[in-house]
Amino acid sequence: MNTKRRPEWLKVRIRNERVSRQVRDLVNSYNLHTVCQSARCPNIAECWANRTVTFMILGNVCTRNCRFCAVITGTPAPLDLGEPERVANAVQKLKLKHAVITSVTRDDLEDGGSKIFVKTILQIRDIHPSCSVEILIPDFNGNKKALAKVIDARPDILDHNLEVIPRLYPKVRNQAIFERSLGILKLSKEKKLVTKTGFMIGLGESIDEIMELIDLLAEIKIDILTIGQYLQPSRHHVLVEKFYHPNEFAMLKLYAEQRGIGLVESSPLVRSSYHAAEQKRDLNKFLVN
Repeated sequence: MNTKRRPEWLKVRIRNERVSRQVRDLVNSYNLHTVCQSARCPNIAECWANRTVTFMILGNVCTRNCRFCAVITGTPAPLDLGEPERVANAVQKLKLKHAVITSVTRDDLEDGGSKIFVKTILQIRDIHPSCSVEILIPDFNGNKKALAKVIDARPDILDHNLEVIPRLYPKVRNQAIFERSLGILKLSKEKKLVTKTGFMIGLGESIDEIMELIDLLAEIKIDILTIGQYLQPSRHHVLVEKFYHPNEFAMLKLYAEQRGIGLVESSPLVRSSYHAAEQKRDLNKFLVN
């Protein structure tokens, strides 16, 4: 494990434990998974105290082994075809105005699980139609037909994370391809979907490399960008090279906004779905044309 001590600004306050327990019990009662738990998100106490959850579909075992991620890797269980309806029922029970759905990567499936994404979107719209839907998708192993089906379902926000700057892909996520992921974002924008991405810093990148990535995202007119501090989940994961100061995150936020990206969340504890509901609420005000 990295011996670097986390600075004061990365300490998380305990939130309303009673409400958090209610959310946890609800998730368990529907036999569902959340990325909040599986990825050991530092914001779980805050989000669950506010009754917000990021559901993780397609099970909780990932077929990839990215060196930054705490999600379990291995051989997944067979598809659970009842999962979309249970997610929708949980969304309704929580009275969510904005639901965020992500997944593990399922390279064992021909379509990467895209049909379950589509069914989940449709089930939420059927059971709880007042709720908007944001999906955080994997790359479907480059399956263009699978991606097209998800895009055709017209989620309110399509999110696909680049995760790190291009140079670090071989070190951090060598089963992914930067150009493929960037292509997903480009296609989403071409299809006129609200498009979102995010990446982490603190893995050995330079400020210039961060700005170059922001420039690239500005060129394709990304709508929403999240930037957060990488935190090492275990001694088996890649080391933290640097803890960026909140002032540096503020500088990156300003730079991204000056480059024309309308909604930017940039601070140490930001994760992809952090403040997602607020982003949806503010979308019309800041949406890039």
